[in-house]
Amino acid sequence: MLSASPALAAQAGQPAVPAPAPSVTVAVAPIGPTAMVTEPCTPSRVGGYDWGNLCRYQKADRQVPQPLRAVFIGDSITEWWLTTAPAMFAGGIVDRGIAGQTSPQILLRFYQDVVRLRPRVVHIMCGTNDVAGNTGPTSPDEYAANVLAMVDLAKANGIAVVLGSVLPAGGFNWRSEMKPAAQIAALNAWLKDLARARGLAYADYYSAMATPEGAMKPGLSSDGVHPNAAGYAVMEPIARAALAEAEKPR
Repeated sequence: MLSASPALAAQAGQPAVPAPAPSVTVAVAPIGPTAMVTEPCTPSRVGGYDWGNLCRYQKADRQVPQPLRAVFIGDSITEWWLTTAPAMFAGGIVDRGIAGQTSPQILLRFYQDVVRLRPRVVHIMCGTNDVAGNTGPTSPDEYAANVLAMVDLAKANGIAVVLGSVLPAGGFNWRSEMKPAAQIAALNAWLKDLARARGLAYADYYSAMATPEGAMKPGLSSDGVHPNAAGYAVMEPIARAALAEAEKPR
């Protein structure tokens, strides 16, 4: 509610309201460009809560050798790639997957686990847990916004991008009521269009691993979602070709 000046209040027969005190300007020292992001791992210490799991790779990030060729960021499919088929992660390629994560969580740690490491390329693969609703419902538009934000962060920092397709799945063992095949196919159609429109490399694992119904091909996974050694053996040459494509001058 706005207050009348003392003179106008008197004319209107209203009680006068004192004039506000003069404002005081306080000089604030400028913050340096890196002062607030030198150590992003600052979760709430109440219960150790760290929604984005920002501290997961805190020590490993400090020990990454330079120059770095690529960072693979994603969920369990990325995380377990290192333990199941470690040959992929040699020659300056590091794994920054975290099981169970959705696109907003991966975006939250993208600066810390990708940009600060200064790789030539980032391989982004997520979406399975968004479809499953691991952190609540995620609409296709919300998923797209999160992926676009990661792409823009990478591009703004001179990092080439590989978009990895969402792997096929006919169902989730932790959400047995869901039938995700159609949603996964729709996300992959969008990812492929985005890669084409933005000049990004696209690692099409889906086409090599999916049945006509959109499930994982037999023999490539023990649970229909996560690749086994045979599944990662299918993925590795696709990943390597996409990395090489991303590194080409554009």
